[in-house]
Amino acid sequence: MSSSLTLEALQVLDAIARRGSFAAAAQELNRAPSSLSYQVQKLEQDLDLVIFDRSGHKAVFTEAGQLLLNRGRILLSAANDLVEDANILAHGWELEISIAYDLLPIQFFFPLVHDLSSVSKSRVKLQEEVLAGSWEALSYDRADILICPKPEHIPIDVKIETLGNLDMVWVAAPKHIVHKRTSDFGHQTRKKYRAIAIADSARTAPRLSRNLVDDQPRLTVSNFPVKIESLCAGLGIGTLPRYVANPLIEQKKLAIIEGSEVLSFEMVIAWRRNKMGKAKSWCIQYLKKYWKISDFN
Repeated sequence: MSSSLTLEALQVLDAIARRGSFAAAAQELNRAPSSLSYQVQKLEQDLDLVIFDRSGHKAVFTEAGQLLLNRGRILLSAANDLVEDANILAHGWELEISIAYDLLPIQFFFPLVHDLSSVSKSRVKLQEEVLAGSWEALSYDRADILICPKPEHIPIDVKIETLGNLDMVWVAAPKHIVHKRTSDFGHQTRKKYRAIAIADSARTAPRLSRNLVDDQPRLTVSNFPVKIESLCAGLGIGTLPRYVANPLIEQKKLAIIEGSEVLSFEMVIAWRRNKMGKAKSWCIQYLKKYWKISDFN
């Protein structure tokens, strides 16, 4: 039984289903129709089941035949993936490259995903990480490459390169009460207003916070887009990268908080030295060049 149910036999069934007839399938597979008919009949005998109902004008799949076709297509897809993955590895490219990022929109990486596909079939995984979670992801191999603010202490086995500075500005919805205050924007003033913050994504490392004052009321959200929505909805105050805030300010969805200062972060690209494949090297070089010409710096 197992010797008859080959990938070749499944390819024949798939071709017949897609092309609608034995003759058309034979033409696609560059075989004689009689040889396809013989192979299908032999398969039916060996498996002891009827794959095609031949009682009508046209042979159609039986219920058992349809099941064989559907499950067989899963096996064909898996076989194709296996060959493709083996080919990727054989040429020195990783099967998957994971890139973690903080303070950047996911759109920053779209050109990389597009351009990488022209040189490799390596799969790309993009994951937003926040604060301590960024470096934890790199340390525990949940990420191959990391772009985030430079830390005070750099792990020994990590290589980092500076990309440039990222300016953060304080914003709130135009009608937020913070714009009507008469006091300065120091710590004592800030703690009167709810802060919108993204939760540190660390799983085991001590969690950190950014631009928050003790005892300040806050709304903690799960990711960058939700923070933007919360700010635009007037739920609180917070910081955003200038390039993110500017379009929203132009659309009058947000406004700069008068008297606030611009915060500047040194952004770095980091990776562990122990594992370097073609995809990782390619992505690192691409991101360093793209940062210089992008609107995100």
